[in-house]
Amino acid sequence: MRSLSKVLLAIDTSTRAVGLALYDGASVLNETVWTSNDYHTVELAPAIESAMQKSSISAEQLGALAVAIGPGSFTGLRIGLALAKGLAMVRQLPIIGIPTLDALAVAQPLMDIPMAAVLRAGRGRLAVSWYQTNESQWQSTNKMEIQTPTELAESISEKTYICGELTEKEQELFQDKSPEAILATAAHSVRRPAFLAELAWGRWQSGETDDPASLSPKYLHYNDPIPG
Repeated sequence: MRSLSKVLLAIDTSTRAVGLALYDGASVLNETVWTSNDYHTVELAPAIESAMQKSSISAEQLGALAVAIGPGSFTGLRIGLALAKGLAMVRQLPIIGIPTLDALAVAQPLMDIPMAAVLRAGRGRLAVSWYQTNESQWQSTNKMEIQTPTELAESISEKTYICGELTEKEQELFQDKSPEAILATAAHSVRRPAFLAELAWGRWQSGETDDPASLSPKYLHYNDPIPG
């Protein structure tokens, strides 16, 4: 068994793109990302066990839990949050909830233009969260919208960086309808759980943890009408 300091486990089940990371404040000990066909319930716990075994980390070495709290799908977020809360309560561990798109945003190269981070919102729509840079990082503007790809593309009138879950057809739509849009590469559009872990580690070390009993996700309501 490895001898190391306490480890943070990060869990992101916001969409079909699922991710796990183990982080000790200095190194990413394990990072796993996969696309689930809505099998989060049966895949998540075995994936965590496998990641810990591969990294030679025992349950006793876990010091904190991080979980993506959305926006995202009802089922995905419910499963991830339930497992994280269960571990936190059983093992008396601090838990830190991180907005899903913040973990995507922090991984992007800094630019002096607005950024839209997106993920799937069902029925051909996107959840769009907006960011701008300060001196050293992307900062949320606390503006989130549900839009179709066409609505988002047609709303862009200045240079804007876009990252996240876009299909090939949607990427072509932006290139056709929005010449001001700068699309992130496929690699930069992956929600990497290691960045979720880093954000949560900073909060944990500052004493900013959440109450597992009251921590709740930000759901997307797929059956809501598309905004006019």
